[in-house]
Amino acid sequence: MKYAWLILPLLAACATTPKSEAGAAAGGKASADASTLAAYHWRLHEANGRDGKRIDALFARPQQPLQLDLRDGRLGVSNACNRIGSEYRIEKGRLVSGRMAQTLMACADPALAALDRAIGQRLESRPRIDLTPGDAPHLRLTTDSGDTLDFVGVPTAETRYGGAGETVFLEVDAQTQPCSHPLIPDRRCLKVRERHYDANGLAAGAPGEWQLLYQDIEGYAHEAGVRNVLRVKRYAIKNPPADAPSQAYVLDMVVESERAGH
Repeated sequence: MKYAWLILPLLAACATTPKSEAGAAAGGKASADASTLAAYHWRLHEANGRDGKRIDALFARPQQPLQLDLRDGRLGVSNACNRIGSEYRIEKGRLVSGRMAQTLMACADPALAALDRAIGQRLESRPRIDLTPGDAPHLRLTTDSGDTLDFVGVPTAETRYGGAGETVFLEVDAQTQPCSHPLIPDRRCLKVRERHYDANGLAAGAPGEWQLLYQDIEGYAHEAGVRNVLRVKRYAIKNPPADAPSQAYVLDMVVESERAGH
């Protein structure tokens, strides 16, 4: 069975909004803040209402906290039921988004459906935005109704590896294969090959040769019996330790997924 992503409006058709740009009143500070925002994944740490009580609807997935990514004028939300996003800008100290759009996934758990609504409504409310930079940066969103959402910054792969990386597509075989490792007995590796696509997203040229990948793909958890095509970012690792990989692979998205035999 193959799975595909569909994008639908969360509340209505997406309105066109300007891309992120410096606020005139901030004298260039908003532009610098936008650079800091783009350098981190922002994971929800705490959220409280005006009455000081925790907003439980925003913590429906306690092991996978809500995450915001703000880059190139785009706001993305992950670890809800659906992936949610829109364009955004910072204007007079507020986070101004377009109308949020989301992937079309059936949320069997009512709490997850409520999670999508809870975060979408607060992001669309033009909350005040406060950024505290540093080694462990914090981001706070405050709505006019008094809700406060506090996020902790986790460096993106681009920040950690010092570059934009190269986008590649990897087809991952449904079954892992035995592979030797001096420190890990019974090690099994992913069997992968590169795939190529044209500007229209159509397969182009012959796939590369199958080979074993003697390292993990950050953010990817393989399920036995499921073949995937992944879009990943490949980064050069500066001064890697001896016998360590010179490249890192980070999952961007799952392009195609198919269970063997279906």
